[in-house]
Amino acid sequence: MLRHCNVTYTSSFSLISSSLRRQDHPDDSQDTVIRRRHNARSLSLYIRHNRDLKLNKNRNESQESFVPPPPRRDIDGDDRSKLLELSLVTRRTPQFPGSIYAQSASDADVASSLPSLRKFLGSDGDDDGESEREMIDKALEIRRKVTKEIIKESLVRKGRFGITYATNVTDRLGDFVDHVMIQAAALKRLPEFSESRFNLRARTVIDDSNFVPLVRWLKHHEFSYNRIAKIICMSKGNLDSIRIMIEWLKTIHVKGEFIGVAFLRSGDNILQRSREELDEIVEYLESNGVRRDWMGYVVGRCPELLSFSMEEVKSRVDFFLKMGMNQNDFGTMVYDYPKIIGYFSFEEMEKKINYLKEFGLSTEEVGRLLAFKPHLMGCSIEERWKPLVKYFYYLGIPKEGMKRILVVKPILYCIDLEKTIAPKVRFLQEMGIPNEAIGNMLVKFPSLLTNSLYKKIRPVVIFLLTRAGVTQKDIGKVIAMDPALLGCSIGTKLEPNMRYYISLGIRFHQLGEMIADFPMLLRYNVDNLRPKYRYLRRTMIRPLQDLIEFPSYMILVTDSLATHWSVG
Repeated sequence: MLRHCNVTYTSSFSLISSSLRRQDHPDDSQDTVIRRRHNARSLSLYIRHNRDLKLNKNRNESQESFVPPPPRRDIDGDDRSKLLELSLVTRRTPQFPGSIYAQSASDADVASSLPSLRKFLGSDGDDDGESEREMIDKALEIRRKVTKEIIKESLVRKGRFGITYATNVTDRLGDFVDHVMIQAAALKRLPEFSESRFNLRARTVIDDSNFVPLVRWLKHHEFSYNRIAKIICMSKGNLDSIRIMIEWLKTIHVKGEFIGVAFLRSGDNILQRSREELDEIVEYLESNGVRRDWMGYVVGRCPELLSFSMEEVKSRVDFFLKMGMNQNDFGTMVYDYPKIIGYFSFEEMEKKINYLKEFGLSTEEVGRLLAFKPHLMGCSIEERWKPLVKYFYYLGIPKEGMKRILVVKPILYCIDLEKTIAPKVRFLQEMGIPNEAIGNMLVKFPSLLTNSLYKKIRPVVIFLLTRAGVTQKDIGKVIAMDPALLGCSIGTKLEPNMRYYISLGIRFHQLGEMIADFPMLLRYNVDNLRPKYRYLRRTMIRPLQDLIEFPSYMILVTDSLATHWSVG
């Protein structure tokens, strides 16, 4: 029964399709009947579609008007003969993608190739040159991409680098890629490479330059791919000079990452300098107090020295020696701050020295100051020194006081005013200390501004208020009278002294009054206080109340006298 149903359905569908075809196209009654197959429906649609296309095409061709042919472009006889020769050539010379020259098999090089295809396909006039330049630029860009892929392939296959690392290095080798392109093009002039492809010549240039082993060697010395690419581009194709320079830097004890820093900051001509010139600079610095084992530290942090001529190095050394420095002071100054010898210009250094002289310092005193704190040369006059001087004037510090601060604690002229100095001054003002007193404190004890506010100054103030009996009313007076208290250690100085006075029978509030009258009590050494107290009680036979009422007794009695009588 199923077989009968299938036959019936097939026959009925064939009859319906044939009748529909006769109604749509009565003229095509003689067409062959499409017999029922597995893809009969798809085949019938395909045949109808092709037939409709043919009918539409014939109708459109009959309606179109006559279009004249395009004008022939006049071509010279030589160009026509070369084009004819090109059409007869069965095999053409391989060309890279984007080439704008059509070469025949008989061409020796690009210079003897056929004229530009643009000449036959383009236009004339001023746009001619611009279009040709655009085509040349595009061709060079394509050739550059091909060269990058060849370099990347060499790093991956021969150097065993990852694809990501090879891509990062290659993308930063712009100058080296151009060098490989030029050298590969130059190899075509040699007889053995006249018939070779560009890819082969580029690989030959890369292999001959030892590019891949050099990248592996630089990576082994902890160079990042950014520095590797920059150093290779600096070499201008002479990659052997990179290895020679690194070995020389190691001989003067330049270590680790500072080798790469020395390359990148020493100028583009560092690889072109001879080893004798560099040795001469090192020997001259060594003869003026810079030790040999310091040389790597100095060069690593001031590689600009390697780009100077010998005359400039001598003039820079003489600039500091003329200020009264000896060789030992000069050597330690350069070691403490290597930038001072090669980072700043002569005009900038002269301007800063003249500004320091305005505080009343002589040339020799400025020389000693720079030998002690050479970081002053790295501070800006407009951004560091002038705002600080104005702030000191606001606190009532005279010019002599600023000079003392500069000589005693020159680091204050190098630190940030808003972040370091101003918060500590505001803290002192909040304790009730007037600006004039704060200015006197800073002149008397400049190290106060170098102490940490939250690790040193505030803990000492809290200790005086909570453990030493100083009242809130007297705390500003205590700090103003003896600002050195803020620099004392609580565990090794203030706490032992406080316990010693309490052990003598002095009450808590009495100790606070003693400190308010004589704050230096807490800064003395306990070993020096014991003989003085014994002298007071045993020799002078005075009560403890005398010490409470007159705490300055501890400083009036000399240590030698108290020790002599206590021993006797």
